Amino acid sequence: MAVQLVDIHPHIVSTDTERYPITPLEGKQSEWSKKRSVNFEEMIAAMDEAGVERAALVHSSTTYGYDASYVADCVALRPDRITGVFSPNMMAEDAVAKVRYWAVERKLGGLRLYTAGGTHEKQAGWMSDPKIFPAMEEAQALGLSVCVSMKPAGIPQAEVLFQNFKKTRFLIDHMTEPPIAEGAPYAGSEYLFDLAKYPNVYLKLTTLNVRASRKENGDPATFFPLLVSKFGSSRIAWGSNYPSAAGSLKEMVEEARSALSCLAAAAQDNIFAGTAVSLYPALG
Repeated sequence: MAVQLVDIHPHIVSTDTERYPITPLEGKQSEWSKKRSVNFEEMIAAMDEAGVERAALVHSSTTYGYDASYVADCVALRPDRITGVFSPNMMAEDAVAKVRYWAVERKLGGLRLYTAGGTHEKQAGWMSDPKIFPAMEEAQALGLSVCVSMKPAGIPQAEVLFQNFKKTRFLIDHMTEPPIAEGAPYAGSEYLFDLAKYPNVYLKLTTLNVRASRKENGDPATFFPLLVSKFGSSRIAWGSNYPSAAGSLKEMVEEARSALSCLAAAAQDNIFAGTAVSLYPALG
């Protein structure tokens, strides 16, 4: 029997630029959103083709800045299959109100701290700023899972949040892309394994990590069992990164299934669906 599939890291971009104007952070739009974006209807079709039953759509900050309207409008159309993750300006004076607006009024299931990645190569320095704590407190009170898009250099900042918001579940996007291609014993990934000491830290294992495990000296059969031994499969969830990563969603599903076939069936169940539902109850 096929493992149920839930994707917690796909992105969508509307073709209607009047209703949803392109307003990327710092004015720099991501190349993928220019060249191979998919709209909501195309995403649903891709999910159907790939056997993905439900998804948490991640708002594209490199397309729409802090405005998650497109994702929210789409969630309202198909709440049976979709939830959304919004990314507000956490340093703004109205950050608390924005968190409540997107989560309560627009019914999005998760928050994302976009501090590095994509068009933003430099790690931002605001993640541990006490100015964002009121908005983080609001997110915690609402029970939101919080994605963190960051580079390894951002981990000391993130640890301030892990320690101050212990009831919040933090989900590390792309696992900060550790150097899996170096091969066993994966010494360069020790910084990631060390985060397992925080019980509220979860990992988002994406296509970027799957593909890295097949490069150079990497080996999915040695890396992913080691990762699961550190975190446990109930703290790891799969995300496609479609269409930011090149290829079809169906191909990404097949790549992930193949790479994780070395794991026990129960672990695969968690990574492909169980952990996602625990993080985003709306997907249950």
